[in-house]
Amino acid sequence: MAERWTVIKILRWTADYFEGKGIDSGRLDAELLLADTLDLDRVGLYVNFDRPLTEQELTGFREKVRRRAEHEPVQYILGETEFWSLALQVGPEVLIPRPDTEVLVEEALQRLNNPGSMIDVGTGSGAIAIAVAHERTAVEITAIDCSCQALEVARANAERHSLAGQITFREADLAALPPGPYDLVVSNPPYISETEWAGLMPEVRDYEPRMALHGGADGLDAYRQLSRQALSVLKPGGWLLVEVGASQAAMVLELFEQAGLSELGVRKDYADIPRVVYGRADLQTG
Repeated sequence: MAERWTVIKILRWTADYFEGKGIDSGRLDAELLLADTLDLDRVGLYVNFDRPLTEQELTGFREKVRRRAEHEPVQYILGETEFWSLALQVGPEVLIPRPDTEVLVEEALQRLNNPGSMIDVGTGSGAIAIAVAHERTAVEITAIDCSCQALEVARANAERHSLAGQITFREADLAALPPGPYDLVVSNPPYISETEWAGLMPEVRDYEPRMALHGGADGLDAYRQLSRQALSVLKPGGWLLVEVGASQAAMVLELFEQAGLSELGVRKDYADIPRVVYGRADLQTG
């Protein structure tokens, strides 16, 4: 007689299996993958804890478990994640948006008039541009990325939330920003240094796009490029806002100061880590 795999039994087995593979979030990941397989939410799993899985469901679930056991991110297996309470398509073409980046969105919203203009440099999945557009319907947003594959994902996400008409997506490199001028330049650029690279979790190092993560030998290449161009693309009084790595705020502030930006500052994330650095182009009174 075939073994009877119920929801609770397979959850327990999978959580233990993931733990043995060095995955810290084994129980949560098991729940997310099984909920996706059965088209339930996580509460629904426990409401149906004694429901047996069909052979077809088991086959689909086993494939997801195999991929996660190889440390592929859950978000890529599911094909989407949530950012700013919005569901976004993600895949290996784009960096997975992190909750920390919502602090960058908060800072952007505080500085944007409605109407206004903004450029999102290195848009990836479009998470920042889409979150801002969702809150500021009269802001004109340009979103650039050097990856045409990433831009396809970003466009699909904008269309999913009926925001494609508000955001102009362009293939461009941050070494030469579209001239604008803009009220706001926002970026979550690559900032992992060479020495940090080897220590990344395999979920990040082996699966997420290197060009969206690796910021050069010291992790600061993108900040140098952005700060050099800031005054030429910002309107008078406009702001440059960037996300930074945990130990980079002081160095990025120095780059901003050298570039001639003023009203410099740092915003911490909700784990009390310096996460956003900002600076302003001087107002010109003529």
